[in-house]
Amino acid sequence: MCLCCINFPLLYIINIYKRPPERRSLCYFIKYCKPLIMNSFLTEKYWGNTVQQYLIAIGVLVILVLLILIFKNLLLKKLKKWADSTPGKTDDLIIRGIERSLMPLLYVGALYASLQNLAIQPTPAKWLHIFFSVCVMVVSVRLISAVVMYVFTNFLRKQERGEEKTKQVKGIMILVSALIWIVGLLFLLDNWGVNVTTFVAGLGIGGIAIALAAQTILGDLFSYFVIFFDRPFEIGDFIVVQDKSGTVEYIGIKTTRLRSISGEQLVFSNTDLTNSRVHNYKRMEKRRIVFKFGVTYDTPAAKLARIPEMVKQIITGLPDTAFDRSHFLNFADSSLEFENVYFILAGDYGLYMDRQQAINLQLFEIFQKEDIEFAFPTQTVYINQLTDNHQNVISNRS
Repeated sequence: MCLCCINFPLLYIINIYKRPPERRSLCYFIKYCKPLIMNSFLTEKYWGNTVQQYLIAIGVLVILVLLILIFKNLLLKKLKKWADSTPGKTDDLIIRGIERSLMPLLYVGALYASLQNLAIQPTPAKWLHIFFSVCVMVVSVRLISAVVMYVFTNFLRKQERGEEKTKQVKGIMILVSALIWIVGLLFLLDNWGVNVTTFVAGLGIGGIAIALAAQTILGDLFSYFVIFFDRPFEIGDFIVVQDKSGTVEYIGIKTTRLRSISGEQLVFSNTDLTNSRVHNYKRMEKRRIVFKFGVTYDTPAAKLARIPEMVKQIITGLPDTAFDRSHFLNFADSSLEFENVYFILAGDYGLYMDRQQAINLQLFEIFQKEDIEFAFPTQTVYINQLTDNHQNVISNRS
């Protein structure tokens, strides 16, 4: 505080007491002296700004914050209730974007607007510029990522088996989000005056070195793109890879995870899957079943000729099945073999086992009624009694 600002009110008070008594009252002092004291206080300067400028900045900040709170607690809540009552999801995305991105940006904007009337020193102004630019960049990147994620997932949901595809897209969205953050960082550095061209050239050289050092990881990454776009299997599919089988639970950037029938988790690298022969049973529209059985050699020929018709009647009487053929296949060592072929009109393994069990039970029941015996591995040994001449020859040789 300068000396002239202190001395001026004091001199004015001394002059008051030199005046007549009727002009020395407290009311007269408050009326004429207080404004001078307040003006002197408000005109005081700290760090290049008067007290009045600081008070105006604080007042602007308080008013803007109150307006933001009114918008949040009144208008935004009503908009949120309205969005929850509508069937679409676009309005929900907009409200969620306002809550997560716009509201923080409004608070930062209120602080920025309140500081416009202040003369800030170069160093603090530089740090404030960095702070505001970082806030704007972060909010913008989050908003763009949310919009891209919504558009991409909404497009996939409209396709066939959309829910499985939206689960599979998480790996790609990680890469897309990383790319958006890198672009946002480059814009931020360019705004700060950094030579982005040199930085990008350095990233290119560094990228080549990283690619040479991480060929396996990049190979799995490209295999992930092959799996995503070509779709040999999706989440929820039951697949067999060599001697391993299981249901696909997760498809990641580097690995794919299966849940086996026995319960453990199987982890495959994406490159191994794309380089292997994959049997996808989830996409099986119908299952071809071949089964054989044998009957004994003492079965009459008339009954052998009726067996294919018996099998056909059993299979055609079951739902979700289609009979193909039944034939007397060959003369085996201990049985007369029949080969039978039919189709299960679905890919469900449990349904196949139910139908095969029903066929076996009915076949066993019919064979019991027809007195037809199933064959099992046996050998019959025939021993002929030696004649007297053969016995004499054997005794003479001995």
